[in-house]
Amino acid sequence: MSKLHYVQYTNSRENEYLPAMRQLISKDLSEPYSIYVYRYFLYQWGHLCFMAMDEHDTLVGVVVSKLESHRGAQRGYIAMLAVREEYRGQGIATKLVRMAIDAMIELNADEVALETEVTNTAAMKLYERLGFLRSKRLHRYYLNGNSAYRLVLYLKEGVGSIGMSYGIPLGMDPNQLPMGYQDAALPVSKQENGQFL
Repeated sequence: MSKLHYVQYTNSRENEYLPAMRQLISKDLSEPYSIYVYRYFLYQWGHLCFMAMDEHDTLVGVVVSKLESHRGAQRGYIAMLAVREEYRGQGIATKLVRMAIDAMIELNADEVALETEVTNTAAMKLYERLGFLRSKRLHRYYLNGNSAYRLVLYLKEGVGSIGMSYGIPLGMDPNQLPMGYQDAALPVSKQENGQFL
């Protein structure tokens, strides 16, 4: 396993980073994105894009995000997440998403949202471990005809329908969480009929 390092996107290295990002992301995601979609995110929110690089500075993972006002709240949005197949299962995607969320928290985000295919069980597990909750099922959301779940992570009390604090039910001591809530790094929240399980 190679030694990885994580870097924040910078526009000064667009000619190097952007082609590598497009190549990596196009292998994984259901939607074909034009160069303009990448530039939309990277020009305005490059500081919310993080990359995992191997020892040769080859891109092995990337998360692309944004943060803007949405219905009176500061909503972060994870637009793209991809990790090279041979590097999966090493926690790279989780680390990238946490880096993006932490950067959004620094910028006073209230919540973070995203969509993922209902059939993408690995992504669903990753996001739910981080405290994201299923907010809505979107029928035939993708061009390939697949449906999606919209997932939301509530970062502040009183935002959205359920107050969450980065994966921990608000008001609950993280050390008192029942079995099944904790993974090695971060407690998890699940909800059914308004009750945390």
